[in-house]
Amino acid sequence: MSHSIVFTFVGADKPGLVEKVSNTVTVYGGNWQESRMNQLAGYFTGIAKVQVSNEQHAGLMTALTDLTGEELTVSIQQQNLSAEAGDFKLQQLSLLGNDRPGIVKELSRALAAFNINVCEMNTAVTSAPMTAEPLFEANASIQVPITLNISQLSDKLEEIANQLSVDITLED
Repeated sequence: MSHSIVFTFVGADKPGLVEKVSNTVTVYGGNWQESRMNQLAGYFTGIAKVQVSNEQHAGLMTALTDLTGEELTVSIQQQNLSAEAGDFKLQQLSLLGNDRPGIVKELSRALAAFNINVCEMNTAVTSAPMTAEPLFEANASIQVPITLNISQLSDKLEEIANQLSVDITLED
């Protein structure tokens, strides 16, 4: 039998951080299954899921924790959660508009009100082609309950789009 370990890591961006973490996983016979990693404001951040045997589980947990030091901070999620299969459909949401504070807050508030789960969201601030004004862009993969009236969600997203002067698109 094996265990899944989900952990996050962050450190000042420099070569070798991923190698240090992946080497630790390999030493304990762990299998790297899934991860997301990014460079943000001079830091390198990641979240990873690895599978490890029962016999190596405690050793890997200790070794990952021991990586925390001057270069790296590692945080292990202690609780094993199982993904619940629900009655939902996966949809893609895109948002583009002039950058301003509060966009993520308003969007996430509306999604939570409809019991919509955000599976993945990527955001960035870019420059408008002609004016070089800052544009905020968000792309999200969301789980929408199949019982939800999509027209109600669309109406709420349209209301937010008008309020924030952004374009929001929802696609299957």
